Amino acid sequence: MTQPADIRRDHRPRLLAEALSLAARGWPVFPLRPGSKIPALHSEERCPRTESCIDGHLKWEQRATTDQTVIVRCWTHKPYNIGLATGPAGLVVIDLDTPKPNSSQDAPDGAETFTALCERAGQPVPATYRTRTPSGGSHLYFTAPAGIRLGNTAGKLGPLVDTRAVGGYVVAPGSTTPAGAYEVTHQAPVAELPGWLLPMLQPPAPVRTRRLAAPAVSGGSAARAALDAECAVVRNAPDKGRNNTLNRCAFKVGRFVAWGDIPRDEVEEAFQAAGEERGLATAECRSTIRSALDSSARTARARETA
Repeated sequence: MTQPADIRRDHRPRLLAEALSLAARGWPVFPLRPGSKIPALHSEERCPRTESCIDGHLKWEQRATTDQTVIVRCWTHKPYNIGLATGPAGLVVIDLDTPKPNSSQDAPDGAETFTALCERAGQPVPATYRTRTPSGGSHLYFTAPAGIRLGNTAGKLGPLVDTRAVGGYVVAPGSTTPAGAYEVTHQAPVAELPGWLLPMLQPPAPVRTRRLAAPAVSGGSAARAALDAECAVVRNAPDKGRNNTLNRCAFKVGRFVAWGDIPRDEVEEAFQAAGEERGLATAECRSTIRSALDSSARTARARETA
C-alpha cells in the first residue's frame, strides 16, 4: 500500500532552507514538534544539565539561535516546524485570528477588528511583511521600538487581535500543521511598529492597590517563585487535563495578585505563554486565566489566615 505523497516526502530540506533564511534576517529560531506549534525542547524538569544547559536550564527563548551550524544540525535531524522568538528578533508580531467554528457567524475576525481600529485612529492598515496561518488568520511583522520593552498581549487591541514580542514566539512560514501551512503573503520590508499603536501595547503604569494585609516584608519573591512553579506544572500537564491544570494553577497564584505581591498582567502573560506552549488555543488560555484570577481575587483570604 502506497502512502500519500505529502507523507512520503521528506520536508527537512525545505524547512532547513526556511530556518536558515529567517536566521539570515537576524531572527533567532528554535524547533517546534513536527506538524505542531509546541516547542520540541526538553522541559526544566527533564533538563540533563549538559551542553548548552550545563550552567542551568535554558528555555526556548534562550535556545533560539541564528547559528547556521546549530540550525543545520537540528533541521537535518527531523522535519521540525520553525518557532521564531520575537523578543530576541527585535520584532512585534500582530496576530489576527479567526473566530472558532462554534462562534457566531456575525463575529468579526481579527483582520476586521484591526482594520476598524486603524480607521478609528485615522491611519491606514500598515504595509509590512505578512504571513497567513492555516486557520486563515494573519501575522503582521513589525520592528520593535528601541529602548522600550513590549511583552505579549491577548485581546488588548481588540477581540482576536493578539501580539507577540518579548517572551513570545510565532510559528514561522514554511511550517505546517494538520490544518495547513504558514505562508508569506506579502514580501514587503518589515515596517516599524506604528507610533500610534505603542501606547495601546505598553503595560499600564503601576497603581497603588489596597492590600488585603500589609506584610512585614515583600512577598514578591515568593509570588514569582510560585508563578514559575505553577507555569512549569502547566507546561507538563497531561493532554486531557491541560485546561483544568491551567485553571487550577492560575487560581493558586491569584492570591498573590490579590495581596499586591505581583502585577496581574505579569501573571496573565506568564500563564498565557505556558498554556500556549502546552498546546492550548490563545483565546482558550486567555479566558481560563482571567476566570481563574477573578475567582481567586473574590475568594482570597487575608494573608494572616492564608
